[in-house]
Amino acid sequence: MAISDNAAPSTDRLAARQFAQPSRLRYALLGNRFQTGLLRLFLIYALLLAAAFLFLLPFYWMLNTALKVSNQVFALPPVWFPKPVMWSNFLTAFTIQYETDPPVYNYALNTVIVTLNGVFSTLFSSSLVAYAFARLEFPGKNVIFLGILSTLMIPFAVVMVPQFIIWKELGWLDTLWPLMVPHWFGSAWNIFLLRQFFMTIPREYDEAAYLDGASRWLIFVRIILPLSKPALAAVAVFAFVFFWNDFLGPLIILSTPENFTLTLFLANFSVAYRGTPWHLYMAAALIIILPCLILFFFSQNAFLKGITVTDLKG
Repeated sequence: MAISDNAAPSTDRLAARQFAQPSRLRYALLGNRFQTGLLRLFLIYALLLAAAFLFLLPFYWMLNTALKVSNQVFALPPVWFPKPVMWSNFLTAFTIQYETDPPVYNYALNTVIVTLNGVFSTLFSSSLVAYAFARLEFPGKNVIFLGILSTLMIPFAVVMVPQFIIWKELGWLDTLWPLMVPHWFGSAWNIFLLRQFFMTIPREYDEAAYLDGASRWLIFVRIILPLSKPALAAVAVFAFVFFWNDFLGPLIILSTPENFTLTLFLANFSVAYRGTPWHLYMAAALIIILPCLILFFFSQNAFLKGITVTDLKG
């Protein structure tokens, strides 16, 4: 009698184990709402790799074209791996130019001046305005803020001619001043982004500093800005990419080659070479976009954190 009593539980446990094995396998493959299964992980990574391939394919083709000789650019079938590899195209693209054009470093210097000015002016002016809307109380604050946001709906084509007339009356045409001065007065999108981030910082920090005798400016510099590094990094990346790649602004304002930026250098590439040598064009374009890629590579963590925190808590 005792043997049969002991055998029954062991049989039940064996059946339970056999029943549990398919469920464990199903759990490992499909997971649940708390943990992702292996099959789902495989599908997610497969989709991410496919999307990454689609996004990287244009960059690979740009690099591939930059390393070809001229007769391989439009060859059919396409040449996926250039032979020979022409690394000299990168040097040739910036050394051979039209006789009357200034050297390429002149374009690069103008671009660096405009870009650095744009980044610092955007960070300075937009952070000040955003701090005022996030922390200060004054009559009509919400109405003024909505007015600033409404300017985002105005396309540049609407204000292009009035701005051109203003620069002409000031005598600023064909100079870098119109590309530098206006950005010291704030940017609507960056003001909105920084304001949303500033509002996530507890006001208790301001009150404690104010009780210790800190002024508004000291609170802004010593408390708000250090706590807002992710948002400031996001604004800096946005501003750098915009000013480095800006084409329409310099095209309207500048007319003398000595004042051109790198984007206008690329636009006049076909003129300088009396035609468009696409392998050299791609080599020049690849070098010009390289600073943007390097900047995002080294600042992507702070950039993504600033965007995410602002989006979730704003």
